Amino acid sequence: MKTDIQIAQEAVLEPITEVAAGLGIAPEELELYGKYKAKLSDEYIEKIRSNPDGKLILVTAINPTPAGEGKTTTSVGLGEAFGRLGKKAVIALREPSLGPCFGIKGGAAGGGYAQVVPMEDLNLHFTGDFHAITSANNLLAALLDNHIQQGNELRIDPRQIVWKRCEDMNDRALRNIVIGLGGRTDGFVREDHFVITVASEIMAILCLASDMRDLKERLSRIVVAYNLSGEPVTAGDLKAVGAMAALLKDAIKPNLIQTLEHTPAFVHGGPFANIAHGCNSVRATRAALKAADYCITEAGFGADLGAEKFFDIKCRIAGLKPDAAVLVATVRALKYNGGVAREDLGTEDLEALRRGIVNLEKHIENLQKYGVPVVVTLNSFVTDTEAEVAFVRRFCEERGCEFALSEVWEKGGEGGIALAEKVLEALGKESRFRLLYEDDLSLQEKIETIAREIYGAGSVNIAPAAAKQLKKLEQLGFGRLPVCMAKNQYSLSDDPTRLGRPEGFELNVREAYVSAGAGFVVVLTGAVMTMPGLPKEPAAYRIDVNDNGVITGLF
Repeated sequence: MKTDIQIAQEAVLEPITEVAAGLGIAPEELELYGKYKAKLSDEYIEKIRSNPDGKLILVTAINPTPAGEGKTTTSVGLGEAFGRLGKKAVIALREPSLGPCFGIKGGAAGGGYAQVVPMEDLNLHFTGDFHAITSANNLLAALLDNHIQQGNELRIDPRQIVWKRCEDMNDRALRNIVIGLGGRTDGFVREDHFVITVASEIMAILCLASDMRDLKERLSRIVVAYNLSGEPVTAGDLKAVGAMAALLKDAIKPNLIQTLEHTPAFVHGGPFANIAHGCNSVRATRAALKAADYCITEAGFGADLGAEKFFDIKCRIAGLKPDAAVLVATVRALKYNGGVAREDLGTEDLEALRRGIVNLEKHIENLQKYGVPVVVTLNSFVTDTEAEVAFVRRFCEERGCEFALSEVWEKGGEGGIALAEKVLEALGKESRFRLLYEDDLSLQEKIETIAREIYGAGSVNIAPAAAKQLKKLEQLGFGRLPVCMAKNQYSLSDDPTRLGRPEGFELNVREAYVSAGAGFVVVLTGAVMTMPGLPKEPAAYRIDVNDNGVITGLF
């Protein structure tokens, strides 16, 4: 069996100018990064601004398991299937982070015969967007510390600095550090921290900004610290905005690549969904809606994280109205939720499937709360039995969902035609999209609403420090912002070991802070971390490049 990278490297790619031509994009409306990658120019985005919107389709999933779900694979395969049906579709995805590429998860280009290519470029440096974001983040950190060193005119309280440095790599040793050691010219000694780049507020800002003017306004609102009077100090106060925007000048432009079947893909931005808002950029999604009749986008991890944030943050801020949602599951993952060991998932077990399918049930219920038509798809594995597939099909149809089997990993677009047809049926129904909560609820009420309605919690325990932070944020005028819940991805609860459908549990909130530029309040629950670590056997051990420059081991 060929690996994903072998399939990708054997593919015959079209020049990106030809892929663009299928959307009516002229060569001069692209900024080329070699033969197979390009950025959409500002002129092109402005030209299509008045085009009518296509249909917006969200692809999400059940909670991830070691058995794999294949959300990105399904998104890519669905786009390829639309192409085979003669539909004009664009896939709008996030860019992968280097952290999981070299850690546990691997890349994020899809899989099998449903991949976006060039796969190696996408998973590694791509067009440099993440490097630009990292540089802008750390420029702001350097200007902050330099301001204190040069006399601290803004009266910044060194004990209340909230801006963190970042790096696009899993490096646990940088979570908590001490800086300024040495002599007087080396700065003031203080505790500092690193987050992974995909958790940086600048990543969120880039993904929510509509244009350069909006980007600069959002950058200026970033709260970096508080002064000795307890008032916020912003990036604008530090005169950092212009230089940061210069670093992000090209990164704000969406990237264009292709699938193995030459379906266009706008791949741009990449906030994690467990510690950030988990969606690709608003600019890429809007461009896809204007450029095609169908925009297929995805949100990270399970629907309790990615889909909730797609609806309640991205759609709220950008004014988007999704027309349908595709919920991805696998028989193997459902049995894992039912207590089956990973090595036994290939054996038929309808009782375990019955126990584990409650996880899928909760995600169906959650999506239906937003008023969008739902299609459930099973990402097919060769070990699935007819009885197991029939059980899931019946379960979904009894709950008012369309259902389709997806075989896109094995067959590409051909294996996604049944799913595409069901999605088209769902698009024939009226979407009555609504948000989960209103802006005028208190921050605590918003937290409790998400915990109760989406996670299934019975109560919320807000630590005293977090309660104090929430009160202060409301006093500062941030109470009407949506909340971005930072939670582990493996469970509906804040305990990653509680699989299936935990109910009535207590959700623990330990910290809250504002991302004023992005436009939301981040709420940290449980033990979720904003700087992951590497496992005992990192994926990096398997990655190599031969004498001819061909990369191996990337998946």
